[in-house]
Amino acid sequence: MSDQFLIPTYARQPVSFERGEGVWLYDPAGKRYLDAVSGVGVCNLGHAHPAVVRALGEQAARVMHTSNLYRIPGQEKLAARLCEVSGMEKAFFGNSGAEANEAAIKLARLHGRRRGVEKPVTLVMSGSFHGRTMATLSATANRKVQEGYAPLLEGFRQLPYNDLPAVEQAVSDDVVAILVEPVQGEGGVIVPDAGYLAGLRALCDRHGWLLMLDEVQSGNGRTGSYFACLAEGVRPDVLTTAKGLGNGFPIGACLVSGPAADLFGPGSHGSTYGGNPLGAAAALAVMDTLTGGVIDAVDARGEALRAALQQKLSDIDLVRGVRGRGLMIGIQLDRDCGELVGRAREAGLLINVTAGSVVRLLPPLIISDDEIRFLADTLSAVIREYARDQEAA
Repeated sequence: MSDQFLIPTYARQPVSFERGEGVWLYDPAGKRYLDAVSGVGVCNLGHAHPAVVRALGEQAARVMHTSNLYRIPGQEKLAARLCEVSGMEKAFFGNSGAEANEAAIKLARLHGRRRGVEKPVTLVMSGSFHGRTMATLSATANRKVQEGYAPLLEGFRQLPYNDLPAVEQAVSDDVVAILVEPVQGEGGVIVPDAGYLAGLRALCDRHGWLLMLDEVQSGNGRTGSYFACLAEGVRPDVLTTAKGLGNGFPIGACLVSGPAADLFGPGSHGSTYGGNPLGAAAALAVMDTLTGGVIDAVDARGEALRAALQQKLSDIDLVRGVRGRGLMIGIQLDRDCGELVGRAREAGLLINVTAGSVVRLLPPLIISDDEIRFLADTLSAVIREYARDQEAA
């Protein structure tokens, strides 16, 4: 086969996989790789999880799609489950995190117009990533992914992440919302100070702004609670999620509460595939499994992996630290280190490098103690060899 007919929007690695099981992927030659990327935080339950496979098969045999012209019982049940676990009030379904964030941006503008703001502004943060549609791209603080797409959409004002005084200083009549990630993923696995989200909540309450949390990557158990904001007791007005919600099936959700709950009405937004019977069945199976004990073990597994990495990497000068929450982990190096991706792959480990110098680990939440040891041992050996080569050069 050849990729000559694909538009080259990805710099693909020279490997493909024909099957997966748990945390492992297998290439056509039978070599196995521990997947510490999880499809970029998607396969939180690993590959070919029996509950998800069964739900998809059973639903596909009945009905896969009818459209949102009609009631979809599975979608209604999924909305209720998401609202129950999050404390939110209502849900809109799309197919991706970008679509969920697009809905959030629309809600912010509707909220502004309702308040009489002619050109509403949403505050966004440095290091953020919210998607690749024109609106979410405009909200993203990454010049590389924005390159070539000017003029971007107006209505966004960028502030430093994890800086409450900067938000206080940004108060103006045209600001109507804040869009922020509780833990930044693409920005380098940046965990804000305790109280940051609560401080943003207080500012939004004081000024009548919507607090909109992008939990596309940090949600669905990744950081040790179903949503990262729950660990801090903060309920937003808008919460977006996707990735791990479908464990590989494309589905995203925009959850609303309070002043955001009644902004959308019939005809104001839509999605052809969003929340269809097949997607709802997959997401319900995922939620049932995650809340059935998987999430309860995430903090301990994350602590074990971070501790092992810190111990094994502590004497390597180019490693500046290990950080993260739950099983969302970043290893900070003192230089760009994209080369580590290929080196780790050759050693049977799939990793990702983001923000140039951060090794990002997003292993399946079901990872075992033995698999944690393999991940830590293999990655530390790869980084140690890389450090020796860098020193020799």
